Amino acid sequence: MKKILITGGAGFIGSHVVRLFVNKYPNIKIVNLDALTYAGNLENLRDVENQPNYQFVKGDIVDGDFILNLFKEHQFDGVIHLAAESHVDRSIENPMSFIQTNIVGTVNLLNAAKLIWKDNSENKRFYHISTDEVYGSLGDTGFFVEETSYDPRSPYSASKASSDHIVRAYHHTFDLPIVISNCSNNYGANQFPEKLIPLFINNICTNKPLPVYGKGENVRDWLFVEDHANAIDVIFHKGKNGDTYNIGGHNEWTNISLIHLLCKIMDKKLNRPEGESVKLISYVKDRAGHDMRYAIDSTKLQNELGWKPSLQFEEGLEKTVDWYLANEKWLNNVTSGEYQKFYEQQYVNR
Repeated sequence: MKKILITGGAGFIGSHVVRLFVNKYPNIKIVNLDALTYAGNLENLRDVENQPNYQFVKGDIVDGDFILNLFKEHQFDGVIHLAAESHVDRSIENPMSFIQTNIVGTVNLLNAAKLIWKDNSENKRFYHISTDEVYGSLGDTGFFVEETSYDPRSPYSASKASSDHIVRAYHHTFDLPIVISNCSNNYGANQFPEKLIPLFINNICTNKPLPVYGKGENVRDWLFVEDHANAIDVIFHKGKNGDTYNIGGHNEWTNISLIHLLCKIMDKKLNRPEGESVKLISYVKDRAGHDMRYAIDSTKLQNELGWKPSLQFEEGLEKTVDWYLANEKWLNNVTSGEYQKFYEQQYVNR
């Protein structure tokens, strides 16, 4: 049976990719490797945990010996590498953890793949998932394309940019069969509530302030997580060896416009008077090095591989709100303990 390793498969995006692959490819063994740090949650995968082609392994990609032994044991045919520290605020507080996971961890996976595949790399694939943040910040016009020069502005984006370069270097130096994708902001079910949309859904439900950085004028391109998972599937199976593909949702919103839309949806869902949730908006000191605008041009992916987003942002946002409101227990479980300490540090004590 062909085997694919998915790293970070208990996290937000990873769990959607694992679910898609387990259900769509019953003849492929999917091994989900996750360290189960604060953002990894096996509750995300309760619906597939007993499938015969699924296996969970707890482990850290920073442990090079562990990774090598895992590759020797399973002889993976492919790797879909999603495991990463991903929150900009956390990277400002602790850059070293991002360097360890995002750079050293990626190199450990590359080294293991290079060794195990050294005599036969045909039909093998190392797929590295990255972010649009490596490109830096856009002005009022223009889009990130695959050839855009890198200009990372935070420890997070710098660590991802570094890992991108190393993955490409292993392709050129060691002929490792790789593909890379850079995606825009994801949203949807199972996202850890440190990110804007689930954070604000939770705060509106509990009547807590909605902390908006600066004036809320920063622009992001939003991608529904299930669309991202489908793009990953297409790129993994059909992408050209050595190539990069940008994945975007074609949904640019200023943060403040998004928040007003979210407040309107939440008022309706919670049977509150329209305008009630907007009163919770609270402007806080802007994030250091806060990029003004991201926007992805995914023309290459659409033209060459036939992928496109399945829905518009308003529809996706409403589906996302419905999921969180229907999964209050999940939300309560992940907003306790260490996360609360981080929340207090980042937003309440500013």
